[in-house]
Amino acid sequence: MRYRVLGGTGIEVSAYCLGTMMFGAIGNPDHDDCIRIIHTALDRGINFVDTADMYSAGESEEIVGKALAARGDRDEIVLATKVHFPMGEGRNRGGNSRRWIVREVEESLRRLQTDRIDLYQVHRPDHTTDIEETLSTLDDLVRAGKIRAFGCSTFPAEQIVEAHHVAERRGLPRFRTEQPPYSLLARGIEANVLPVVQQLGMGALTWSPLASGFLTGRYRKGRPIDLTAGRAAINPARFDPELALTATKLEAVEAFTALAEELGRTLPELAVAFPPAHPAVTSVILGPRTMEQLEAALKGADLVLDDATLDRIDAIVPPGTNVYQPDGVWQPPALTTPALRRRPASDRSAS
Repeated sequence: MRYRVLGGTGIEVSAYCLGTMMFGAIGNPDHDDCIRIIHTALDRGINFVDTADMYSAGESEEIVGKALAARGDRDEIVLATKVHFPMGEGRNRGGNSRRWIVREVEESLRRLQTDRIDLYQVHRPDHTTDIEETLSTLDDLVRAGKIRAFGCSTFPAEQIVEAHHVAERRGLPRFRTEQPPYSLLARGIEANVLPVVQQLGMGALTWSPLASGFLTGRYRKGRPIDLTAGRAAINPARFDPELALTATKLEAVEAFTALAEELGRTLPELAVAFPPAHPAVTSVILGPRTMEQLEAALKGADLVLDDATLDRIDAIVPPGTNVYQPDGVWQPPALTTPALRRRPASDRSAS
């Protein structure tokens, strides 16, 4: 396992991080099995574990907390979690406000059975909260010893830059990391997010290296797709064989499968070896649901892609392009809320 420094913090993390989104009701509800997966990843040299408060409504954090408590080696593990999405019903139970973050960090600490979080990440932007408000709150949590460093997740490049400038102007600590989606099929962040991360001295912690399941080898051109099992059961529309986008993804999958076979490797091994080849990427988040998935992904941890192979990859999916738009990417409110891009009807009327 290779190790890299996390966004200039001096904290060394493994080049692969164990993501736990699939632990709990949304994926694997067997706590004992999930704990075994976590322990196996740690035994294999991973020292970085990533979760979020909203994963299975806090259940993922509870599983991680039990797993780390059972190990008794908390100081050897770099623990990351996130805040933003609503937790339960009612107003003011989500977002990036001081009111919510100060409250929710305590809940995460309780579920994780720890007194500090090594990396606390803002899960998505919040257009209702000034970024200065969020940064000053996170600064206070660092000073209080509840978190060690903080970052953002799935922020567009322009908002990363804005946060950096606000931190400079106000004398506040800045985001140290960004967590974007990145895979052989989704390379859009190479055009903007990753260059910005490099320029600002941040670390990129990329997620979805298997492209939401399309790079597992399970889905192939000309083969029937079972929309009731695996990743397809979570979001059947993403795998609909009748859609042109699905056909486009499967065409790329065939090309990458052939390349992997030429290298004497599997498609998942090629997929997890690709993101760390970019100099901006600090760690790649693996999100297994089962022990078999973890083992399959870790087989690619020792694969280093040479320039010739990277050139072949560029020929299949050009740099900076997406074969598909990754799920869960933040959308500007002006695109999701019509009222924000339309003048009132009275102003549009002819005078």
